[in-house]
Amino acid sequence: MRAVVGLGNPGPEYTFTRHNAGFLLVDHLREKMGCSSFKGERLYYYSECSDVLLFKPATFMNLSGSAFPHILSDFSLDISEILVAYDDVSIPLGRIRIRKRGSDGGHNGVKSIIYTLQTRDFPRMRIGIGPKPQGVPLADYVLSEFDDDELRILYRVFDLAEEAVRVIIKEGIEKAMSLFNSKEVSAE
Repeated sequence: MRAVVGLGNPGPEYTFTRHNAGFLLVDHLREKMGCSSFKGERLYYYSECSDVLLFKPATFMNLSGSAFPHILSDFSLDISEILVAYDDVSIPLGRIRIRKRGSDGGHNGVKSIIYTLQTRDFPRMRIGIGPKPQGVPLADYVLSEFDDDELRILYRVFDLAEEAVRVIIKEGIEKAMSLFNSKEVSAE
């Protein structure tokens, strides 16, 4: 793996929403891994680290895929070298799930990537933001902000995710899947 792309929505009004878990993770990785400040491009922002590139599409979530052809060509990357990180309402807060490939699972950002690149074969890290409260529309839930207790858990998850990214870089995705898919963190 040579890059991590976090999915989210641009703009300060979305910064701490559940749908921006991918952006928040990439920001966390940039800080913890001693990477450069983000530089802006037309369709994405990027940061360079010693052993990985970090990206945030500059598009809204539903159009995330439009940034990928440019990221791939501008940095001579293959989609198999990119870990896509995004929120998942079907996974409880406090967990991540790493996979080598898969469907969109109803996630519009991933759906856009699959449609644009015409492949499901890309590594991904799903960041748990669930469960969604009963009776709350999905769009309202994912666009709502994390509360303070949830943010404490989320940042502990990001520490776990950072470990997983380092394992993927050094030992491969299979090893990271075996080590991290069953771990769970809490606020304590």
